[in-house]
Amino acid sequence: MSASYSFTIQTPLQASVEQVWAHASTFAGVNRELWPLVRMTCPAGLAQFTPDKFPVGRTAFRSWILLFGVLPMEYDDITLVELEPGRGFYEVSRLFMVREWRHRRSVRSIEQGCILSDELAFMPRVRGTGWLLAWVYRRVFAWRHRRLRRLFGLAQCST
Repeated sequence: MSASYSFTIQTPLQASVEQVWAHASTFAGVNRELWPLVRMTCPAGLAQFTPDKFPVGRTAFRSWILLFGVLPMEYDDITLVELEPGRGFYEVSRLFMVREWRHRRSVRSIEQGCILSDELAFMPRVRGTGWLLAWVYRRVFAWRHRRLRRLFGLAQCST
């Protein structure tokens, strides 16, 4: 069996929870964070993570992950197991290279704005690829958080 890998990245932002959630809960926002590295596809009716549109606990759809926005390089069978509007979501999905992908994104208020957290854990399908996937995913999420800081500004955090 392949090993499991995990990491967490948090960023204090100079924006309200509501502003950050409005961004982070849409595929337009996700793709704005990922651009120009990759773009994720989604059906038009599921472009925002809302309980009335996303079937919690079931695969909602297959999102193609496109390198530089055009070259299919991976897919994500997106399955949200928790969705709390204004607070976060928990995705447990399958990808082509990953047997199990766990991504919890949460937003919590602080005095100067909010903190956005991404907690990731995954189990690669192919033994020996985990170190490389971990390296790639860490860099992609570091990129995403840099983009978030540019969009919302970095908040001073006393914790």
